[in-house]
Amino acid sequence: MSSPEEILDYNRRAWDRQVERGNRWTVPVGPEEVARARRGDWRIVLTPTKPVPAEWFPPLAGLDVLCLASGGGQQGPILAAAGARVVVYDNSPNQLARDREVADREGLDLGCVRGDMADLSAFDDGRFDLIVHPCSNTFAADVRPVWREAYRVLRPGGSLLAGFTNPVAFLFDEADLERGELRIAYAIPYSDLTSLTDAERRRFAERDEPLCFGHTLDDQIGGQLAAGFVLTGFFEDVDPDSPLARVIPAYIATRALKPRA
Repeated sequence: MSSPEEILDYNRRAWDRQVERGNRWTVPVGPEEVARARRGDWRIVLTPTKPVPAEWFPPLAGLDVLCLASGGGQQGPILAAAGARVVVYDNSPNQLARDREVADREGLDLGCVRGDMADLSAFDDGRFDLIVHPCSNTFAADVRPVWREAYRVLRPGGSLLAGFTNPVAFLFDEADLERGELRIAYAIPYSDLTSLTDAERRRFAERDEPLCFGHTLDDQIGGQLAAGFVLTGFFEDVDPDSPLARVIPAYIATRALKPRA
């Protein structure tokens, strides 16, 4: 497996199965959360635990929002309930079904489109005012096209709110981490395709784990700047279930603006 199409197809099947298994990023929001969002009391996450600062968002009423690689019935329905016109774009049909489930249940203005996060050709230039992109580009072999496409489909003055994994999280052997030991085993950039042995990849496949890629900060942050964005916000977060939480925040979120002409 090496071509982008093979990786995309494998990860689509893997995430479909993660939905069936109840992965926490596939569990949709309930009616109470939607009701609160309709009253103006809402928050979303781009990283495991820390809510995105309210000041990172423009007023949502009537805003065109793209939830990029954000299926699972979590961010999209909340933003739609808060007044935005939302399109959720994701590679996994089962993840998109979670968003449709909430939209149908709650009568939300929310569209769903399946596709590759690095290819937004389904959308015209300047289609959206806001893009919300939670920690998902770890499932893309090359992240720079994601930033370029996000820049293209944003209107001037629009913003991209993105979460991603700090590449240090990919340095350590997973089995050792689970025992609380930090042993550097891999280099950055990281790829499941080249860093793992055949036996390790088979074990991942048996657990329906998607293929992961650890991108450099040059590609994650420098890639946004190279695409034309201006960074205006930054924070770090931890996953409390990870042994890394005791030594370093393993997640990052950024706010980036597309300058006005």
